[in-house]
Amino acid sequence: MYFFDDGGGVRVPASWKLQRWTGSAYADIPGTYPINVNAYNRVTFASAVSTTRLRVVLQSGQASVGLLEVRAWTAGSPGGTGWNPPGNLVTPLNEVWQHQESTYPNLYGFRNYGWDQVMANRGSINYCVRWDSSASVTAAQRDQIHATLARQFKKWMDVMVGHNGWPYSSVPVKVVGWAVRDRAQLQWSDTSVDIYVNDIRENAPQCAEACGRFFNQSGNYPNCPGGASHHYDMSLWLTAGFGGGAGGDWGQRIGSEYYLSNLNADNVHILLHEMGHSFGLDDFYDWTPTGVCCFLMKAGSASSITEFDAWMFRDWWRHLKSRYGV
Repeated sequence: MYFFDDGGGVRVPASWKLQRWTGSAYADIPGTYPINVNAYNRVTFASAVSTTRLRVVLQSGQASVGLLEVRAWTAGSPGGTGWNPPGNLVTPLNEVWQHQESTYPNLYGFRNYGWDQVMANRGSINYCVRWDSSASVTAAQRDQIHATLARQFKKWMDVMVGHNGWPYSSVPVKVVGWAVRDRAQLQWSDTSVDIYVNDIRENAPQCAEACGRFFNQSGNYPNCPGGASHHYDMSLWLTAGFGGGAGGDWGQRIGSEYYLSNLNADNVHILLHEMGHSFGLDDFYDWTPTGVCCFLMKAGSASSITEFDAWMFRDWWRHLKSRYGV
């Protein structure tokens, strides 16, 4: 059960429960029914429930009740649990997680990983492009930039499909805005994206802070022009003359020339690496886990997502999924 709560006239319920159809009437299903915001509220039952109909009963509290999504899982469905990495990866995966536990200052308390963003959006992600270059961009180039971003993001999301209760078969990427120093650089007149002009932060064009999740981690955007649907979760920061990359919960930064020269590449490996950081994956500059040598998150040793990268990614989900009630 996923509730909608805007902090105003629509709130989570005071209580809720499920009922099953007996053939002649609805009967309560005993269970513990949690009430959480920005998370799936999951209830399991002591014994299997067999019915042809389920009904949700909601008791309103401070305001009207908003219900966004209901999911019902059958025994043995993808909603169940499961963690079964190959035997040769168990030790290095444990080493990686223990290393992260000992080096990340707020590993479990931090609430703006890419995971949090996808789940808060109920299975999608929004981007804004920071065009940190004096070059012009045509509408065709813009569309290619968007398509390349979506294609690379999908490679990480495909790792999760059908795995360990991951609830989405796809995670759409939407670019909602562009930030630029001079509007004339953007050679299109349509209104498909919001345009932010000469709002400078870190000596680079910045998309409106009022619309950015990095600046509004409550998930509310009361001052965002156009409302919450125009918010962005991450920035794709494309900088002229920039070598290498950077990534975090705020998004990814890579060279604009590098990106444009790889619009048709199967794997834009620097971008893929930095996306990994946005979901919590670590760097491996000064150590290598036992028994593995070459993988994407060990910079310079692989150019695509390897099996070990995929299982490190899934391990993050394994450790964080309970916060979403999954």
